[in-house]
Amino acid sequence: MSSPVDLAIIGAGPTGLFGAFYAGLRKMSVKLIDSLEILGGQLTTLYPEKYIYDVPGFRKILSKDLAAQLIEQGMQFGAVPCLGEQVRTLDVDPDARTFTISTSAGVHEARAILIAAGVGAFAPKSLALPNAKSYEGHGLYYFVRHLDELRDKRVLIVGGGDSAIDWANTLAGLTRSQTLIHRRDVFRAHEDSAARMLAGPTQVRFFHELKAIGGDGHIEWATVYDNRTNDEQTLEVDAVLVNVGFSNSLGPIKNWGIDIAGGSIKVDSTMRTSREGIFAAGDVTTYPGKLKLIATAFGEAATAVNHAKKYLDPTVNVFPGHSTNMDFDPKP
Repeated sequence: MSSPVDLAIIGAGPTGLFGAFYAGLRKMSVKLIDSLEILGGQLTTLYPEKYIYDVPGFRKILSKDLAAQLIEQGMQFGAVPCLGEQVRTLDVDPDARTFTISTSAGVHEARAILIAAGVGAFAPKSLALPNAKSYEGHGLYYFVRHLDELRDKRVLIVGGGDSAIDWANTLAGLTRSQTLIHRRDVFRAHEDSAARMLAGPTQVRFFHELKAIGGDGHIEWATVYDNRTNDEQTLEVDAVLVNVGFSNSLGPIKNWGIDIAGGSIKVDSTMRTSREGIFAAGDVTTYPGKLKLIATAFGEAATAVNHAKKYLDPTVNVFPGHSTNMDFDPKP
């Protein structure tokens, strides 16, 4: 086994990638461990074609483009990607202050750990209809990897959160027609995004739910109903895009002896967990006032890395100074 790296980062999404970049600034060796086969996390696997509007410096940016920029930035110092590996057990040698992480593909040693696992092992909540499974890949979508799949299609969007509304805004003008149904009359989304959707071509039906889907080998119709009156209507559609949330789990990480609340890892103001040498950042964490945004996750990653550096070397300052004053030659 090779020598332990300074920092093992669990999760190679935006938080983990920015953590790898900042660890590189602080001259730390890094391994990035992720269960996915590619870098970028949900940005590349769930919604690569969706625009993100709340990343500083960009009026809007496609998820896949943001991921590409983060990958270029995060990997420039030589972080070692360990992809397609599900983390399993964690052991610690208190004398050597070294952690041993076993995964589905091997064993990794590190002197400190940053958990940036997003929502953990995740999967979209599936449609609760008996024939839903048979239409997956045949007009039933939980996320869209290529926008052209829905070009000039009649699309029904199910949901009232950020994902559903973002997709409505992204697809506006691309589809032949689109309808969004939501079981309530209040959205769980950013107000500006909802306002833009309501002002656009999307037909919105409040207090409506999906009752049935059907078609000959491919979705051709969907029946929706008003949950106040039970009145039904069958719509001619080519695709149904369902965004009703995700089921997620920390998996084996929950057995690592870390304090957890509500499925999230508890951290203090330094992003330290209840176990010395283990830090966490991003959506996987919880603390008073927590906001689950990419923008805040970047700051949490920087905080975690700087305090991990101090944990590894008590003689250094937590704050290294601004990057403009550091010994750092960024790639053009």
